[in-house]
Amino acid sequence: MTAGDRPLNVAILAVPAATASTLYGMLDLFSSPGRDWPFITRGEICEPRMRPYVVARNVENFRAINEVRIHPDFALHDCPSPDIICIPDFFVNPGQSVSGQYEPEAQWLAENYRRGSFLASACAGAVLFGEAGLLSDCEATIHWGYVSTLADNYPGVRVSINRSLVLAGEGERIVMAGGGSSWQDLALYVIARFVGLKEAIEVAKVYMLQWHDLGQQPFASLTCRRRSDDPVIGSCQEWLALHYRTRAPIASIIARSGLPERSFLRRFTKATGMKPIDYLHAIRIEEAKQLLETSDMSVEAIADEVGYEDVSFLNRLFRRKTGLTPAQYRLRFGHLSKLAAS
Repeated sequence: MTAGDRPLNVAILAVPAATASTLYGMLDLFSSPGRDWPFITRGEICEPRMRPYVVARNVENFRAINEVRIHPDFALHDCPSPDIICIPDFFVNPGQSVSGQYEPEAQWLAENYRRGSFLASACAGAVLFGEAGLLSDCEATIHWGYVSTLADNYPGVRVSINRSLVLAGEGERIVMAGGGSSWQDLALYVIARFVGLKEAIEVAKVYMLQWHDLGQQPFASLTCRRRSDDPVIGSCQEWLALHYRTRAPIASIIARSGLPERSFLRRFTKATGMKPIDYLHAIRIEEAKQLLETSDMSVEAIADEVGYEDVSFLNRLFRRKTGLTPAQYRLRFGHLSKLAAS
């Protein structure tokens, strides 16, 4: 997806405490969609689908925390209007407040969020969302070393370190990744959501990023959970996100919508691109993935946790949707939580 005929503007926000490897790694990945795969596979020179640039409080060069020199392309006040803003990892004194240290950046984030920008953070970058007042009553994630930084300084935030990616905010326009190399998963998710699954998989193959080398399965459910612009259907999506475990949730959202069943089914499918039952299965499968990645729960217990009474049904559905059995998925992807906590 592009904004009109131009590439998507991706502002990568830099602060002096930034980790340069993450910052410039994001710059590389966001420069790739539409450009690298055609060149590597066919020798074709094509236009990139995204336009990443580094933005900072001002355009003066500075040294990052590891002494790598950062060269901002734009200052906050004069950068191109961003479709997407990404905050790389940066060093924070664990548990301590950063109140007042990043006021210009926080104000800039809040203003662009109100204008419709999508926001993404890696590791401690989520702290700036807290400074911008965007995490009240929201679920969030961050590196395990900075849990207290969020929980103690921003009332109402619910910190979960057991999630690879966490979506939050109005229209799920905020996404956060935890520690370690999860910024790569964050970048691939952003590419999948705004450019396309095909392009995200191509970028993963170009850079040999292992989490996403099995096709669509790491992206599918996260992508489907974007909130529809249809207010009735959007409200039903929000309800399903919280109540997918309950018995007969489809009947419940039909009743909540106030629409005749056939009208509701047509309207839901048009708004989301999926039938309600497929949408429900996608949410449940995604939650099952998260539990397989981050817990030692048995597959039987996971089936019950996500709303399936018959574990064999979950096994069949999971394999059909992902190409793997739950046990195979755990072996393949369970290392991600260990990486984030290492």
